[in-house]
Amino acid sequence: MLKNPAVKYRAFRPVDLPDRQWPSKTIEKPPIWMSTDLRDGNQALFEPMNAERKLRMFELLVKIGFKEIEAGFPSASDTDFGFIRKLIEDGHVPDDVRIEVLTQARPELIARTMESLRGAKNAIVHVYNATAPNFREVVFGQGKQGVKAIATESAHQIKELAAAQPSTNWTFQYSPEVFSGTELDFAKEVVDAVTKVWDAGPDNKVVINLPATVEMATPNVYADQIEWMHRNLERRDGIVLSLHPHNDRGTAVAAAELGVMAGADRVEGCLFGNGERTGNVDLVTLALNLYSQGIHPGLDFSQINEIARTSEYCTQLPIHPRHPYVGDLVFTAFSGSHQDAIKKGFGARKEGDIWEVPYLPVDPKDLGRSYESIIRVNSQSGKGGVSYLLEAEYDLKLPRRLQVEFSAAVQRVTDDSGKEVRAADIWRIFENEYLTLVEPIEYRSHSLFDEGGKQGVKLRVRRFGKDEELVGFGNGPIDAVVDALKLGVQFRHFEEHSIGSGSDAKAVAFIEVADPAGAGDIFGVGIDPNIITASFRALIGGANRAAKRLPEAERRRFCGLQD
Repeated sequence: MLKNPAVKYRAFRPVDLPDRQWPSKTIEKPPIWMSTDLRDGNQALFEPMNAERKLRMFELLVKIGFKEIEAGFPSASDTDFGFIRKLIEDGHVPDDVRIEVLTQARPELIARTMESLRGAKNAIVHVYNATAPNFREVVFGQGKQGVKAIATESAHQIKELAAAQPSTNWTFQYSPEVFSGTELDFAKEVVDAVTKVWDAGPDNKVVINLPATVEMATPNVYADQIEWMHRNLERRDGIVLSLHPHNDRGTAVAAAELGVMAGADRVEGCLFGNGERTGNVDLVTLALNLYSQGIHPGLDFSQINEIARTSEYCTQLPIHPRHPYVGDLVFTAFSGSHQDAIKKGFGARKEGDIWEVPYLPVDPKDLGRSYESIIRVNSQSGKGGVSYLLEAEYDLKLPRRLQVEFSAAVQRVTDDSGKEVRAADIWRIFENEYLTLVEPIEYRSHSLFDEGGKQGVKLRVRRFGKDEELVGFGNGPIDAVVDALKLGVQFRHFEEHSIGSGSDAKAVAFIEVADPAGAGDIFGVGIDPNIITASFRALIGGANRAAKRLPEAERRRFCGLQD
């Protein structure tokens, strides 16, 4: 039995702000977005990203449209220091993007941090120190004046070191760590002292970040805290007021939305809410919440599958299938009544109408998702257990997104026949859908070789009725086959596993590619005793399935023939 919490836990109450304004406000424009996927998100990973994954994540964030990206904690890690140098020296940072780095308020760490940014065109240097009572008294043994002195001395040092690097367009940022647990009058005192050192003003804006380092209260309390600071800080016209909500209570998204209503200008977080403990605020959910209310967030999530798969690759963390807007099942209806309402909603809708399809808060096509995944069968419908039967009878475990796609194919058959399908029927449908496609390209054989540090392949195929022997090069076998065929595919995801065991084992490969004919992705599947051959069969199978959806002229170009 749980103990009596009243004698153990502190209950946070709303701030004494009887004329609070935020409850009557609405969000009418997006905040400034700052991604901390490469710093706060990365340090929370069981296995932090290596340089290749970090660069891929950085490039994704730039592609989405982030103009402020926290790239690392260079004083804490040689890996982070080296990555920031690589971004700057190799020209990976666009001219309109500011990279941000974090440092504790310690002289030697600040010096190392500023050195990491040498040569950057635009940079944000973010310094923090803890201001909450339990940190002051228990962790650091400091009084209020000592904590304030640490903040102002660090601000002076940053200002001096920045002056020594005049080629960089500097922005200074300060966070009173654990703002959510700091007395408001003391948080204001420290922030005012820092902005005075930095001479904040309309022409010299600084970022003041007010983190819910630990989410301690209901979102309305955080909104009260933000509005109080917004209304009482000195030099407010020289401050970009920033939020950094954590999700300990599971309400970070609500806290961020109310914080913006309370006067904040900027939000820091991670794409899918990664971060320490329960994570940072989820920027995808925040942005698409705005989008669902008719406000463009200024970020591009029109290819959400690609973003999700890249994030999963970089972080090695799965995205929950019920994650808002993004999960593999969020646009999937199992309930018969839901299916009926959605079908009727689509039937009644005309192009240009306000989006009012039942059970769908946004149009899946806006996010690059297809309608095929919206209605699928399950065991309760009498037509399902599709993936279960394939795994139980044929040892074939489908990726979740392929389960959704293939269930639509099974349902088309059952709708036409009106009969129940058994495991053998499902297998035949699977073979016809994925394994026996030989038009327009039929795989025959291949051989691999290395040349000049590249993977080479000699590929024998029959394409549009003509036998061909082709040569291609790439970073790996699949890349080399794409080069040989000059395919127009865009990769989303690859995975493989074995079927059976021992000498009779086979490999099955799944390749997910963009559907060239419209929104969504499409799968290819290959099965062979050799995993490389299975991968080639999956790639060509996926290309064939995609090509079937195109007009003849476009189909030939997509399959590598330039007429």
